[in-house]
Amino acid sequence: MAAGRRGGLAAVVVLVVPLLLLVVLPPPGAASAAALPVVINTWAFRTAAETAWRVLESGGSELDAVERGCGQCEIDQCDGSVGYGGSPDESGETTLDAMIMDGNTMEVGAVADLRRVKNAIGVARKVIEYTKHTLLVGESASLFAVRMGFPYEDLTTQKSLSLYSEWLNQSCQPNYWKNVVPDSSKSCGPYKRPGKVTYKEEQTLSQRSVQNHDTIGMVIIGVSGTVVSGTSTNGAVHKIPGRVGDSPIAGAGSYADSTAGGAAATGDGDIMMRFLPSYQAVEYMRMGTDPTVACQKVISRIQKYAPKFFGAVICANTTGSYGAACNKIPGFTQFHFMVSSPLLSQPTEQVVDCI
Repeated sequence: MAAGRRGGLAAVVVLVVPLLLLVVLPPPGAASAAALPVVINTWAFRTAAETAWRVLESGGSELDAVERGCGQCEIDQCDGSVGYGGSPDESGETTLDAMIMDGNTMEVGAVADLRRVKNAIGVARKVIEYTKHTLLVGESASLFAVRMGFPYEDLTTQKSLSLYSEWLNQSCQPNYWKNVVPDSSKSCGPYKRPGKVTYKEEQTLSQRSVQNHDTIGMVIIGVSGTVVSGTSTNGAVHKIPGRVGDSPIAGAGSYADSTAGGAAATGDGDIMMRFLPSYQAVEYMRMGTDPTVACQKVISRIQKYAPKFFGAVICANTTGSYGAACNKIPGFTQFHFMVSSPLLSQPTEQVVDCI
């Protein structure tokens, strides 16, 4: 009996010690079945997390789970920043951007400035499955969607019409123009170039805020280590028609590489896309950097050039470890995100303090 107990204790030690090592110091490239799969998504979009997790539990692929999870936010119109009926542009129209990336094949499908089609991430996946392209935009993306069986639908709602009307009544404030006539800080357009250009310093504080955040970004690490990421958004409210932000751009809105991990960004896409934060975070994780530190490092890099930008990044590596980081500005000192994992009894909202 004593020998049996010693054998049992030895077995416990053998099992426990590696688990502790995985939590404290995961070896690069290693995967822990106890921590996989993991689903992580931006903001407290619970139904999106629950939907993605159910897809995985029912045997669906990681691509299926990202598509369905982000698609749930399109249906729910998450915070008005995803899906139809939100963020009208200067002409009052809602348009959509989305992408999905397969970290096994490095294939990306994306759409931008998608009009009159509600399921943007569904169309993005069809770009992977039925074309040799990566990104389709504008009216042509909508025509492609119809060929793929998606119906034309009105993306305008009473809420988006009200937002647009209120904006017009406030002399089109705020907007995204600068160095034009008439003065864009005081009146509506149409705007044009002045005869003599006097460049004004850009606003130091991002026009986007926690009340106007955008994008669901989702990263899934499957049991086998497959990494998939995706995004969906209706973009910046009152944007100039034709504007495309970071969300549908691989490496900016999200990035997935099954040899390293995945990341997704949210916030002021016009600033963040210049730094490819999702790609950079994945490359940091490839070098063995902890996911939280990887997220912090990309936020810190953007801070050097735009200290008051609004934004956050989520990161997960192939072991199932994850993290997030955000830039601290007035009104935005913490970032909420969702995590689903075998280590959690249900999809759980987590919070990180901004740096």
